[in-house]
Amino acid sequence: MSRRRPRKTPFHGRLTLALCLVFAGWLAALQARAAEVLLTGAEDSPGVQSFTQALKILRPEDNVRFTPLANLPAPDKLPGHVRLVLLDLPSLEWRLQDARGPATLVLRISRQQARDRLGEATPAHLSLLWSDPPMARQLRLIRTILPQVRRVGVLYDAHSEFLLKDLQQAAEPLGLVIVSERWDDTSDSRPLQNLLGQSDVLLGLDDPDLYNPKTVKNLLLSSYARQRALIGPSAAFVKAGSLASTYSDQQDWLAILDDLLDRPATTWPRTLYPDRFKVLGNRQVARSLGIEPLDAESVAATLAEGEHRP
Repeated sequence: MSRRRPRKTPFHGRLTLALCLVFAGWLAALQARAAEVLLTGAEDSPGVQSFTQALKILRPEDNVRFTPLANLPAPDKLPGHVRLVLLDLPSLEWRLQDARGPATLVLRISRQQARDRLGEATPAHLSLLWSDPPMARQLRLIRTILPQVRRVGVLYDAHSEFLLKDLQQAAEPLGLVIVSERWDDTSDSRPLQNLLGQSDVLLGLDDPDLYNPKTVKNLLLSSYARQRALIGPSAAFVKAGSLASTYSDQQDWLAILDDLLDRPATTWPRTLYPDRFKVLGNRQVARSLGIEPLDAESVAATLAEGEHRP
């Protein structure tokens, strides 16, 4: 009696099985790499939802979600593997309750805000992503679009005085001289007028005590009455009437955050200036000062090239 040979699995059946095994392995590897990304802040606004959704699109393999601060437990009760992203100052105050808890990215905080809350030290569990443009970048912007200027005027107060040392160090290699004036009482215009008389251009620091909706009119009218351009301190001020500034928008911040989330949290920098940025200029102000309107994209490319050059 002859034995029946075992039937061979048809080729397409073996191929289907192999593909299923490959897919299962890929899915397991993907799930192993997937991260829990938790964004939090005091308010759940349309802007926050838009940012969260954009990050989800950038990182489809991760579980990206926003949870209002009021719905979170104490920081040390969160799982250690969570990648925590803070979107505002109230969430930073909450995180400072306890050094325990997951590694944390503090998105878009100014150096002055950090100094007021943290002093000179950065806790080991925090990574601070600065919102204010690097002073060296702003000074190189001045050197690029106003090559004839040499004396850069800077207003400061008790909160922003600590920035002057870094500003001096950044100005020296560019052949620029920093002329500073303390302005504690913004209702008194004499320090502003003194500074404008001693400088060729005014550089605005990210100091909300000095640069705010109440002071903007006096700053701009006084500067342009002396034919002095104001650089910075932000894109919002350029729209209000300063000549130009570097800045990072939501697209830039999403790319920076996406890059950091690809890295192990143990390698996150303690502090980071955004390496992605744009330049904004005010054409009307340029014309009124007799300055040729700048090509924002070309200037941004020039500044970026200078930063990446060894």
